[in-house]
Amino acid sequence: MSDRLCLALWFPFLACQRMQAATASDRSPDAEPVPFAPVSLAPVPFALVARVGNALRLASVDRVAIAQGLAAGMTLADARARCPTLATCPADPVADARELDRLLDMMRHFTPMVALDAPDGLILDISGCTHLFGGAQALARQARSMAGYSSRPGFGTNAMAARALARHGIGAEAGATGDIRALPVAALDLDDGALAALRRAGLRSIGDLARRPMGMIAARFGEQAVTRLRQILGEAPSPIAPRRPAAPIQAEARFPEPIARTEDVMDVIEDLLGQAARQMEARKLGGRRFAIRLLRSDGARQGLAIETGQPVRDPAAILRLLRERIDTLADPLDPGFGFDAVLLAVPLVEPLAERQQAMEGEEARAGEAHIIALIDRLGIRLGPDRVRRLQSRDRHIPEGAQAFAPATQAKPHPWPATTDHPPRPLLLFDPPQPVAVIAGVPDGPPQRFRWRDSLHEVRLAEGPERIAAEWWRRRDGHQPGGAGRTRDYYRIEDKDGRRYWMFRHGLFGEEADIRWYLHGLFA
Repeated sequence: MSDRLCLALWFPFLACQRMQAATASDRSPDAEPVPFAPVSLAPVPFALVARVGNALRLASVDRVAIAQGLAAGMTLADARARCPTLATCPADPVADARELDRLLDMMRHFTPMVALDAPDGLILDISGCTHLFGGAQALARQARSMAGYSSRPGFGTNAMAARALARHGIGAEAGATGDIRALPVAALDLDDGALAALRRAGLRSIGDLARRPMGMIAARFGEQAVTRLRQILGEAPSPIAPRRPAAPIQAEARFPEPIARTEDVMDVIEDLLGQAARQMEARKLGGRRFAIRLLRSDGARQGLAIETGQPVRDPAAILRLLRERIDTLADPLDPGFGFDAVLLAVPLVEPLAERQQAMEGEEARAGEAHIIALIDRLGIRLGPDRVRRLQSRDRHIPEGAQAFAPATQAKPHPWPATTDHPPRPLLLFDPPQPVAVIAGVPDGPPQRFRWRDSLHEVRLAEGPERIAAEWWRRRDGHQPGGAGRTRDYYRIEDKDGRRYWMFRHGLFGEEADIRWYLHGLFA
């Protein structure tokens, strides 16, 4: 028997659980809403949806949805007909692939031989390293716990056998070990036509197929069926292609004699930045964080680091930011008896493709580049968390439609077109201020209101503009910012020509304790 041992980890609900975890982390008072989140405590079936041709289909489903008869590939219309309470969200295969890459990096804790089994699995060659973790079963338990997702393991003497046991073994844990020959022919991972032909021939399991002559199998079902059968039985090699960790982007300079002048040190750093830039250019990357380590001849070490708002690899731009950082240091670089070495590392990188120069829009791109450079310079001098910008958020509640975020971390998010909405004040009261209102009818606009001990007669009123309650939030609905109330907004003009933006909090006949609030003033 071969001494090789492979562990396959299958994450059948990876996409759904990743999305649910991502949305759950947003359910803070200042987070973006989750429009598909259930309001009940009972488990609600959940699925991710993708457009296939002209139809919306389920791309992946969770455990609750499977229990109610739903499956990936089903049209959304059929799924809702079977399960009206189904909660859905658009599928994001790119984010799922990134998450699987992250899990692969985590599994390097156990072995460097880790390969992707896209879109929802990993294969680890754990030959010779199980004793370090208390045995194969203990290693699998640790790996599954570290991943944090529902998973099924499978052990085999080759990659394909492990994969087949993980994905096609019977029972929640039975896939970890078992008889390969008892697995269904679907474990061969053949196309639908070949699998249908096998079933029509009465071949239901790997054992049924293995008892037939290989020549007959090749003639009736194709060479691929023979190759997969021999691999899963261990009669043919089943190699994996482990992903090697990318080499870190770094450069260093060591000197036969210590250097002490700051300008000499900056010249060396500029040369190292040029070396790092060539490494990043070859990989189509840009740096977001640059760290300098200065080694003094007396053994002391000094560090210098900067972060940028966008990926960059221009040595001159990075050097300018480094000089800014040196100017802000309370204790400037002290060379002592000189520096023996200068080390440069770029620990944080992001994709950076080459941009084609064009005449149209060149001025706008130049302006954007100047703003990014200004943000970086201010962040170096004041600290990155002290330079913030307003970021649009996907919320209907006015006070939650934007939020401050660090300028270097704010994600681009298009602001909604103002032409699609009625006029609103530029500045809002935070929180909205309570007012006493007298209306002609309970659900009508104000006729007069009292604010700050002054009575205002209403001359004109326009509205209402209704904003429904964010029912998926669990906060108090009796105050502005809560979850359980509807708002009816009115644009009000009093007899002196002053204009106000106010809303009625709650619906007559449906929600008790109706209150009015002034939310903003028009210029």
